[in-house]
Amino acid sequence: MDDMLKEFVVEALDLATNVEEHLLSLERNPGDMNTLNAVFRSFHTIKGGAGFMNLTAMVSACHLTENLFDALRTGQAAVTPEAIEAALEASGFVADQLTALNNGTPPEQLSTMPKALEKMLTDAIEGGARSKKTEPAKPAPAAPVAAAAPTAVAAPVTATAPVGANGEPDWESYFRAVTPPGTLPEAVAAAPVVSNETAAPPASIKEEAEAIKTSLSAADIKQNAPAKEESIRIDAVKLNVLLEVAGESVQAANQAAVLLEKLAQFKFDGQAAPIMSALTETLTRASRYSTELQRATLATRMQPVGRLFQKFPRLVRELARDLGKDVDLNITGAETEVDRVVVDSLYDPLVHMLRNALDHGIETSEERLRANKSPRATISLKAWQEASSVMIEVSDDGKGMDAQRLREKAISKGLINSHDARTDDEAFQLVFLPGFSTKEVASSVSGRGVGMDVVKTAVERHRGAIRISSELGKGTTFLIRLPIELSIVPTMLVRTDGASLALPMATVQRVVELPETFESVGGQPVLRDLGRPLPVKSLGRILGYTPSSERVGIVIAAPNPYILSVDAVDGTADLVIKPLTCISTPGITGTARSAEGELVLVISLSFLIDGCKVREMMTA
Repeated sequence: MDDMLKEFVVEALDLATNVEEHLLSLERNPGDMNTLNAVFRSFHTIKGGAGFMNLTAMVSACHLTENLFDALRTGQAAVTPEAIEAALEASGFVADQLTALNNGTPPEQLSTMPKALEKMLTDAIEGGARSKKTEPAKPAPAAPVAAAAPTAVAAPVTATAPVGANGEPDWESYFRAVTPPGTLPEAVAAAPVVSNETAAPPASIKEEAEAIKTSLSAADIKQNAPAKEESIRIDAVKLNVLLEVAGESVQAANQAAVLLEKLAQFKFDGQAAPIMSALTETLTRASRYSTELQRATLATRMQPVGRLFQKFPRLVRELARDLGKDVDLNITGAETEVDRVVVDSLYDPLVHMLRNALDHGIETSEERLRANKSPRATISLKAWQEASSVMIEVSDDGKGMDAQRLREKAISKGLINSHDARTDDEAFQLVFLPGFSTKEVASSVSGRGVGMDVVKTAVERHRGAIRISSELGKGTTFLIRLPIELSIVPTMLVRTDGASLALPMATVQRVVELPETFESVGGQPVLRDLGRPLPVKSLGRILGYTPSSERVGIVIAAPNPYILSVDAVDGTADLVIKPLTCISTPGITGTARSAEGELVLVISLSFLIDGCKVREMMTA
């Protein structure tokens, strides 16, 4: 794919995604002229670029849709469900063509516009016009241009490029197609009937085309040109390399600072003293600049989750229609920023969660009325920042989960023993087990027991955690916690049996001193913290170390809080995490180097939030 085509595909994909969002908004507010104009402009812009790239099928689809929205925004046709459906189909066709190009399909191998889509758009134009005619007439001064507009709307669409009267390309049409609205003066409309006496000579048309081409090359319209772009597109691989180098530079600067601190213990006299002072100043400045470089590099990878969320309204709309359910999707916090890798990898997990909510959680309108609920259900998709984490919540006001039924189903499938998942909270987490499903018969939407397992795996791959809360008859909430930055993690460094370990600060509440003896509840040591009894768990024993005198406790913020006992706390540090790729160790998410150069094992966030029960679940 050449650079010009690649640039067009990237920009057109953004426009196509925004178009879907606008169309779904227009379905709720048919009279919103701003949205109508925005959709018209988007299709107009895509059509102009597609014309230059000679993508005839895309030009045809955009041209018909542009005609439809021209009729809608000028009041010649009414905004009907058929018009919205036709526009959504056209948008989907354009997005599919752009995706194919983005995946490397040559332009000449793209499919042609389906006849069904062409008929749908044509019917929407004609049907909307008929609907408009049936409305009571409103007295308004008739304009000559308005009288000729229906003819333009119903004009047949050709897949060929615009051609002038002399057989050459219509450069003016091309130029206006890709120029932002308002940049150029409006073109003078041609008279509907031209006699032989008043017809302009072909020479004048040719001269006009030549003038336009000359103006393009000479940049005569510089004073009306749009503002220069303040952003550039950079390959993500290059950003990843830059981030890795920035992280290593920070680690090197930290190690240099430790060495400098050790050198400071010695006494330097004579000529060595000013050299030592200059070295200290230089390393301090290098450390500050490397940290700023790392922060700036991290900022380039941050993207709003709205880029991901805007793909879901149409998915929910179409799936709800297929299931015969009436559902609204409410999105909040779309401006919350998170690492680009997280945004790209969360699409499939969120799709599974939304499909699960629609199929399992949301009732039909009749069932909701019998339960004294609104016949129209609501699914909420929220995002917000909490300390160094991003929280993403998917909730519905459906029928909720039956904890007892979940236990019975898991036991009958042999996934757990009868003594497991005793609390409701533990029972809700059973839906993440591979092969678990409450559906008796698999359908095209769910029932095969693979969806929610995929969700948890994808979240934990990015050092995140997911929890479920539900109330029978009221609804269900899925809460995902993810680090804002994947490569840099604020941690607390601890030590057990001589090993250096790092706990994500997102789970650390405070550090407490442990007594020599504990109270015991059900054979489990318990310590009262702020008046509440919390179980005490040995981190060394859980991970397979031989704990010695664990006299330091760390209160872990989890749905069921507890205290983690360790030998010592060595402080806090922002670590550059290297994921484990060759082996999988329960409870360990990756490795890092401390400022002293020591290897540090990083404990998994989900492992801590789940109460350090991974090993127990594997044994069970």
